[in-house]
Amino acid sequence: MLARIHYLRALLLQATLLLICHPCGFANTAPIYGYRIVATYPHSTDSYTEGFFYLDGIFYEGIGISGHSAAMAIAAETGKVLQRHDLPPEYFGEGIVDWGQYVYQWTWKSHVGFIYDRFTLQVVKKFTYTGEGWGMTRTAKELITSDGTSTLRFRDPASFRETRHIMVTDGGKAIDQLNELEFIKGEIYANVWHSDRIARISPQSGHVLSWIDLSGLLPANQKHDAESVLNGIAYDPQHDRLFVTGKRWPLIFEIEIVRRGPEKSR
Repeated sequence: MLARIHYLRALLLQATLLLICHPCGFANTAPIYGYRIVATYPHSTDSYTEGFFYLDGIFYEGIGISGHSAAMAIAAETGKVLQRHDLPPEYFGEGIVDWGQYVYQWTWKSHVGFIYDRFTLQVVKKFTYTGEGWGMTRTAKELITSDGTSTLRFRDPASFRETRHIMVTDGGKAIDQLNELEFIKGEIYANVWHSDRIARISPQSGHVLSWIDLSGLLPANQKHDAESVLNGIAYDPQHDRLFVTGKRWPLIFEIEIVRRGPEKSR
């Protein structure tokens, strides 16, 4: 009986230490940051944003919806469309990324992607893959893609073959619905579909390093419908500027990430 009491005490002590180190029985979750609006830029409410990046004063955007999908080059300051390539109506356009003189764009469920000349947006090649196409970004050596799950896949740009993958987690919980992506200062930024948050992810471990809470960025009365969700992250490394937008949003926001005090939690 005495041995059993000692055993139960040991179990109780172990459980107490676990709760102290990891409240609610889970590993510590990532911190949450807020934002400050620095500037705004025009964005077409016809654009169902699925892919987004910035390069040399131009926003490149991939838009979805079968029959309306396209890849576009847009003057950042004015919103003027400089180049546009419309996809055949059977394709639902998804993420885009630049790679040298090319722009890659893939599609949702068709398993077909397109490689464009970056300066004309004319198709120079097609490629195929398995699974669904969602977001796309790159490091200096690899492409990174999402497919709506918690898995991010790293790919060889020449073959589009998967070379490795990571599972994205926060506090031990898998984070799925990962959508549009951007690689910024060694971290992967990811929109989470139907969420007002952006996850900042370690490309090595898949752990969420922090969250950016963009609640209230675009007022609800300016959203087209329930699918007008946050989806679009672009970065200007030359001037250290971060841009975000959403599907059919009227604006692109340049934001600054700010630390959030406890009293501002929401």
